[in-house]
Amino acid sequence: MKKRIILILTSCFLIISLLTSCSTTATAEKQNVIGIAWRSDEDSEFYTNICKAIEDAGGTWVKLEQVKSADLSYNELGCLTEGVDENGALDMEASKSVRLNTWHDSNAASALKDISFVIFTGGEDISSYLFFTPEVWHGIVEEKDYNAERDVSDFLTMYYCRDNDIPFIGMCRGLQMLAVVSGSEMIQDIPTFFDEKDLPYAFEHRNQKETPSSYRDYSSHPVIVEKGSRLYDIVKTETLEGCPSWHHQATKDVSNTRLSVTGYTPTSGIDMIEALERTDKTFAVGIQFHPEAAVVKHLENAENKDKYMDYEKARSFFTYIVDAVSSDSFSK
Repeated sequence: MKKRIILILTSCFLIISLLTSCSTTATAEKQNVIGIAWRSDEDSEFYTNICKAIEDAGGTWVKLEQVKSADLSYNELGCLTEGVDENGALDMEASKSVRLNTWHDSNAASALKDISFVIFTGGEDISSYLFFTPEVWHGIVEEKDYNAERDVSDFLTMYYCRDNDIPFIGMCRGLQMLAVVSGSEMIQDIPTFFDEKDLPYAFEHRNQKETPSSYRDYSSHPVIVEKGSRLYDIVKTETLEGCPSWHHQATKDVSNTRLSVTGYTPTSGIDMIEALERTDKTFAVGIQFHPEAAVVKHLENAENKDKYMDYEKARSFFTYIVDAVSSDSFSK
């Protein structure tokens, strides 16, 4: 009888040990996964190119769940039933609520549980009422492109990452969201900005469409990199050539914020901001260009691939992230 009891106890101990081991392994694997911030349109190249670039660098990714504000109402599909203006942007009152209450009234903590790195992708303009100093819509009908649900989700997700020092990088719109979260002044339309200054603008930051229905490929320009910055750690050069660019909005000024400008592109005598970072955080970086686009152009042997940064340089952004996440070096 004693032998039977001992055998049963030993078996229970082994089962508990095995379960504990499995649980630890699953958690460790989950912590090495890169989270891509939620967006509803998974067929966008701004999303699919990021996924391909991470996989090409040997990484694993998951799409984060939508982060919602408890102060706003949503339907069963996750669409806002209030707080959206006639342009599809977040309206003044909803923007104010999101800025004031931030992630504390949201599901951000559960959405980011066990995630060790987040990538914010390119896409739509950010609702101008969400700016630290709210602005009315720029009024350019052909440039009207908003996603109120994504504005809320990205703002709260990034705010949570910033407050809890979860490493992240924002690309294009992602850099602009870092600027908005940090209280920077913004440029709603770059061509208008230069026109108001009576300066020439050759559409260096986004190509003009040849026709309203034609595909608009990325423009290409160099970025001057601040030595000693996180961006320099990645690219190891003070001039990054062939940066794929696709934006008509930009960060205007980071004065009175904790952001540092670590990359810029001279444009008609003005240094347009191309990279930002928070030096007081483990890794909080924004870049205004699209290295993932260059990676995919080289992988797919696109005819114009040589117009952009070379494969290894573009891939370095993602190998840097994947290696840091895999080695857990961001937590050291």
